[in-house]
Amino acid sequence: MILRTRGRPINIDNHIVGKVCRDFDNIDSDSILIWENDFAIDFNKIRFSCLLTTNENVVVNEQTRVVYKIPSLNHLVDGDIVSVGNDGNINTLYRANSFHNALLATERCNSNCLMCSQPPKDRNDIEILHDIHTRLIPLIPKDCIELGVTGGEPTLLGEKFFTLMNQLKVELPQTEIHVLSNGRSFAWNRLARRLGEIDNKRLMIGIPLYSDYYQVHDYIVQANHAFYQTILGIHNLSRYNQRIEIRVVLHKQSIPRLLKLANYIYKNLPFVEHVTFMGLEYIGYTPKNIEKLWIDPYDYKDELAEAVEYLAGKGMNVSIYNSTLCVLPERVWQYARKSISDWKNDYLPECSKCVKLDSCGGLFTWNLNKHSAHIRPFLKN
Repeated sequence: MILRTRGRPINIDNHIVGKVCRDFDNIDSDSILIWENDFAIDFNKIRFSCLLTTNENVVVNEQTRVVYKIPSLNHLVDGDIVSVGNDGNINTLYRANSFHNALLATERCNSNCLMCSQPPKDRNDIEILHDIHTRLIPLIPKDCIELGVTGGEPTLLGEKFFTLMNQLKVELPQTEIHVLSNGRSFAWNRLARRLGEIDNKRLMIGIPLYSDYYQVHDYIVQANHAFYQTILGIHNLSRYNQRIEIRVVLHKQSIPRLLKLANYIYKNLPFVEHVTFMGLEYIGYTPKNIEKLWIDPYDYKDELAEAVEYLAGKGMNVSIYNSTLCVLPERVWQYARKSISDWKNDYLPECSKCVKLDSCGGLFTWNLNKHSAHIRPFLKN
């Protein structure tokens, strides 16, 4: 799925954020107009924020902001929200017809996980991304069901992180906000307290925990003292009544102690709202570290089932993400979720014959190149 495209800019000094519209009758001064017709526009009579067109030539006045010669705009529908840069880049920020939208807070991170799907970049992107999100959030429909906040590590925004969290609460009071964080910043009690003071009951923090043993966790995230900071951060968040999810990525480093980790979570973090076990993504750092990480999901199915059933048996809310049903024991199918975002969810050709396709989580698009050798369709009897 296309989430960005590019054309040639005219009169654009700074990035623009707005809702796209193809209908002249419904545009306003903040709209980003998509124009793919041959007829001329009277730019003095029609008001809009920016014009996007696939046309190769366009004549405009000195005030009209335009991006032209864009290869295609077919991926955009009315109500989508985009940012338009002075370099002609057009990034989709919010898709009106999707339940899988997220804000990229920053690409910076204070961990460097072996299997990071979006490797951190050490560049100062906080100011520009924060400005874009500040403009974006008021445009998001108030009936948006769920919105993610991801990175990098969102808490590296510093004070701007709390500004962002507060804006989300004010502008989208009915929206479930799911923040992905490594939790380490919340080892500093004042930061956990600041988040607690915002008091958004619809906010959940998803925090990875990969082992009950500090050396294993620290090795996976490639950061000293990360385990202790994460555990302290989780407890500090709980002190201020924050909703917490624990995320466990499944691979060669985390599988050997998986049941011990489940036991650790129950005994030490029984207050967390959700625990999810997540299949490995074959993207980012994973291909480079594949020998350290890869284990066929079929080969760890028993360990996974035992850990899931242990936590469920203790009354904890547990799920399995990013997994096909055919590599899971049937007794834990009830915990498997269709969790992969629509724009990166795919299936193998043989899956088209499977009678359980509609309830199967499928694969990441990039996992079509690296997947279990035991994927098989369930056929009608």
